[in-house]
Amino acid sequence: MNILFFLTPKNEVAYVYEDETLRQTLEKMGNRRFSCIPILSREGRYVGTISEGDLLWTMMHLSLSNMKEAETIPIMSLSKRATYKPVTVSTSIEDLLDRAINQNFVPVIDDQGSFIGIVTRKAILKYCYAKIEQWQ
Repeated sequence: MNILFFLTPKNEVAYVYEDETLRQTLEKMGNRRFSCIPILSREGRYVGTISEGDLLWTMMHLSLSNMKEAETIPIMSLSKRATYKPVTVSTSIEDLLDRAINQNFVPVIDDQGSFIGIVTRKAILKYCYAKIEQWQ
């Protein structure tokens, strides 16, 4: 099976750019209500992932008292708890499942390293549930 079957394309994914600030990231994540989102370079390459926890710990560590202060903190200066390693379109389903066990989503890149979207754990579980329903 091709992992593109599960892909949520880049144009439907919330992400931040590596040159954005803590405040911009907070606003994007808050508007979409996501717990983590990909970080991309302006050239479209996958750089990493940032989570709510990463933002919260940074704000607490720096003792930020207002959102104005968050405008000066580059998102790439934050410590990141988890590393969401991307997969390519040729990755096996077994490897995809192995990553999805420990991640909310799996970033997908093309052969040139450009970010093309994500595979969510939810999409995989829905597919598996539908298959189980067929067997019954």
